[in-house]
Amino acid sequence: MEKKGIAVVAVGGNSLIKSKDKTTIPDQYEAGAESMHHIAEMIAQGWDVVVTHGNGPQVGFILRRSELSSHVLHEVPLDYCGADSQGAIGYMFARALTNEFKDRKMDKKAAAVVTQTIVRVDDPAFKNPSKPIGSFMEEDEAKRRQAEDGWDVVEDAGRGWRRVVPSPKPFDIVEADAIQALAKAGIVVVAVGGGGIPVVREENGDLRGVEAVIDKDFGSSLLANMIGADLFVISTAVEKVALHFNTPEEKWLETITLEEAKKFAAEGHFAKGSMLPKVEAIIQFLEKGGKKALITNPENIGRALNGETGTWIVKE
Repeated sequence: MEKKGIAVVAVGGNSLIKSKDKTTIPDQYEAGAESMHHIAEMIAQGWDVVVTHGNGPQVGFILRRSELSSHVLHEVPLDYCGADSQGAIGYMFARALTNEFKDRKMDKKAAAVVTQTIVRVDDPAFKNPSKPIGSFMEEDEAKRRQAEDGWDVVEDAGRGWRRVVPSPKPFDIVEADAIQALAKAGIVVVAVGGGGIPVVREENGDLRGVEAVIDKDFGSSLLANMIGADLFVISTAVEKVALHFNTPEEKWLETITLEEAKKFAAEGHFAKGSMLPKVEAIIQFLEKGGKKALITNPENIGRALNGETGTWIVKE
């Protein structure tokens, strides 16, 4: 099998939730195993893969359990929610990959790495918390948590009150060297879940967890640069990226350059809550030394790698 290089493949946390009536752990495992089936095909083609993933819904579930049981048990801090979800999703993905390797008679192993991502304590995001997390609350409850626990809360589009936390940019990944060593040894790594557990470095060098959420695509992009990945893949809900998405002028993109990606982003073609951070993460990867990136859905990863579909973003 010809070696193709190291690829970082980012899988969305929402991809584990197929519908509102399929949210159980077995449901999530089944959905995750489907994505790992397609990634195993990529590995069979010769890629050494690091799988990264989102964790938004899963952290929401952990917070909800924590809130509902707060009268009998301690609540779970947000950084520990991230760690819990990394462990659970890492276990799902590693088990699914191990089963895939067995079925394909591939001599490969998978390992999950709980990953800490360093953010800057002076990041402007800490002065402007904007990422909604946890359950909806009545105004009285929101104001009580604000007063007693120091939460930042906002009214969310008439649906109720929610807690908001900062979403700082990732600056460094503590376990990057370990992830790179495992990948170079041919082990498929699951890492940087949810963008990584956000930590800051104290003046004495100690790490301290913070109540924040890191965008998983930016965390994945940073990791891809730090380990010298040859390819950065963002697996999402659509086969290709479009200009004028969901309009009569919709135009699907096949291959675009870094400069074109920056131009389209500046013109507002990509939605802030969905495609824009993905494109921005790829722009960051290419500007910091990456060569090529791909956006497509899981079932088309194999075809996209053969040049048949997907949106490729290349240096020039």
